[in-house]
Amino acid sequence: MAKLPVQLRLNGADRATFVDPAEPLLTTLRRGLGDFAPKYGCGQGTCGVCTVLVDGEPQLACLTLAVACDGRHVETASGLADGPDMHPLQTAFMAHFAAQCGFCTPGMLTAARALLAHNPHPTREEVVEAISGNICRCTGYEPIILAILAAAAAPGARRA
Repeated sequence: MAKLPVQLRLNGADRATFVDPAEPLLTTLRRGLGDFAPKYGCGQGTCGVCTVLVDGEPQLACLTLAVACDGRHVETASGLADGPDMHPLQTAFMAHFAAQCGFCTPGMLTAARALLAHNPHPTREEVVEAISGNICRCTGYEPIILAILAAAAAPGARRA
């Protein structure tokens, strides 16, 4: 089967690669472009560890075809920091011990990033809704929710 060219903007940098027509974005990110922040969890779209932003909207990279992202902006948790300066979400996750084993953290951070971009002052219920597609087996969610609420109160939380 012939590979297809895909060009996208990954975390602010233009990237190009060739993909199989049925290749999931997750495979392209991890194997083709070397971004290992999105994790492979269930492969069925139920755990959320592969959550990325496509044109600012949360998408499950295991279910999104790479070819569907041609010409689009893709953001992963790798793109949150601004050089050595961590994003307020990253700082809050550390301060609230919201990343125990860390497996769900990139997906949680990405979902939270989308929430704060659209709603800079979410309620607790809105935070719970925003992360509802992301499974965490370690924290019991409370530290994650508190971290996102703390980040929302921090300067720069909406930073693009």
